[in-house]
Amino acid sequence: MTVGLFGGSFNPPHQGHVLVAEIALRRLQLDQLWWMVTPGNPLKNHNELAGLEDRIKLSRDIAPGPRVKVTAFEAAHGLNYTAQTLDFVMARNPGVHFVWVMGADNLKHFHHWQNWRGITETVPLAVIDRPGSTLAYLSSKVAKTYSKARVDEDDAAVLPFMTAPAWTFIHGPRSSLSSSAIRRELRALSNPAS
Repeated sequence: MTVGLFGGSFNPPHQGHVLVAEIALRRLQLDQLWWMVTPGNPLKNHNELAGLEDRIKLSRDIAPGPRVKVTAFEAAHGLNYTAQTLDFVMARNPGVHFVWVMGADNLKHFHHWQNWRGITETVPLAVIDRPGSTLAYLSSKVAKTYSKARVDEDDAAVLPFMTAPAWTFIHGPRSSLSSSAIRRELRALSNPAS
């Protein structure tokens, strides 16, 4: 079984997230994608974070199809960092081939994640193109550090079966939507200038 792990605060979830999920399912030929709604992001401001239940519901409402499983198990198990989540998931699911799925906008800051090298050496990474981040796979610290572990995107379907470190950058349709822009628009609507 092959499973993509797609984590984020999804604050709010939007069609850009759906596009990343659909591309990952198709190009990686995944059996499932676990859309993991996190309790928070240690690198982001939590003042604007909507409630976990609301983010779960909104994610379930837009999740693209039955192979996408929306979950918030990290909150239930006190997991705050991706490295912890990977240890937890892999220990409980022997024989499952996992891939960490993320938008390219996260790649440029990935080296700020706790134990980013450990993450990269634990599970293969699939980086999905996002507007303004297409060149991140060339300039990011993780891309430079693990340049020899890069897999051509034409071989993305074998990525789940590879031993980490292994990663690919997948080009494809991109959505300009972002959660932060949506929050800004909602704030502007609720606080119109007088």
